[in-house]
Amino acid sequence: MSIINTSSFAKALWPGVNSWYGKEYNEYPIEFDKLFDKFTSRKNFEEDVGISSFRLAVVKDQGAPIQYDSERQGFTSRYTHVVWASGFIITREMMEDDLYDVVGQKKAQGLARIIRITKEINGANVYNRAFNSAFVGGDGVSLVNSAHPNIAGGTWSNTLATAADLSEAALEQAYIDISLFRDDAGVLIAAKPESLIIPPQLEFEATRILKSQGRVGTDNNDVNALVATGKFSKGSVVNHFLTDPDAWFIRTDIPNGMKYFERRPDDFAMDNDFDTENAKFKATSRYSFGWTDARAMYASPGA
Repeated sequence: MSIINTSSFAKALWPGVNSWYGKEYNEYPIEFDKLFDKFTSRKNFEEDVGISSFRLAVVKDQGAPIQYDSERQGFTSRYTHVVWASGFIITREMMEDDLYDVVGQKKAQGLARIIRITKEINGANVYNRAFNSAFVGGDGVSLVNSAHPNIAGGTWSNTLATAADLSEAALEQAYIDISLFRDDAGVLIAAKPESLIIPPQLEFEATRILKSQGRVGTDNNDVNALVATGKFSKGSVVNHFLTDPDAWFIRTDIPNGMKYFERRPDDFAMDNDFDTENAKFKATSRYSFGWTDARAMYASPGA
């Protein structure tokens, strides 16, 4: 356990310091809320349970009995809430002799910042691990996969047949694939893309694709079909915590998809130890990120 004492910040005990730097950086606005739908929880964990779908109707011959269908429980997605915490301890002497309040106030602000950034990283990591087979959802495969299993049998995909970098053609194919999403029984559903989620490295390319009135990178006078038809109603979203500069993601309008459960909001507290007279500062937060229905996502890791 590391304790901040007068030797840790010797310069804070003497006059003449013009400024202290390293803490007062600008911060990006909250970004994880564009990646997930937010829910609150009052339990140790939350579970979403799938239900199988009815198959298409079949011909009933004259005088023949109706062929009855049935439903059953599907895949289960569990959200187990984890506590994330950080803190620091300052001696009473350091608090008394600090001429600049660099230890108390500035470190408290830094603690709030690091708790928030930790949450941003944890949320973005669901996307960063979307293609990683070591991180699976309720159906037993990664978030983005070409072989998501159906309860009724068979598989389906939420990625391109051939991985591709972000482009007009790739987004058009993604839209087509999403519009052909089917439920567990293979019945067509009306899925639509809502937002394109990208790392900073793809921001300008995404802007050209989704904002240009004409086709991108050609001298033809063709209309930009993605713009003209308004396929991405919420536009593009830049997330600075995505780690792959080539990967791009599309959130669809499928409900019960990308979820963030807040079990305990960010909580800050301080106390003094009677014997040592040290001041303790802490910050905690309890939450979980994940997904239920992978049809809420479509992505490519890039070429």
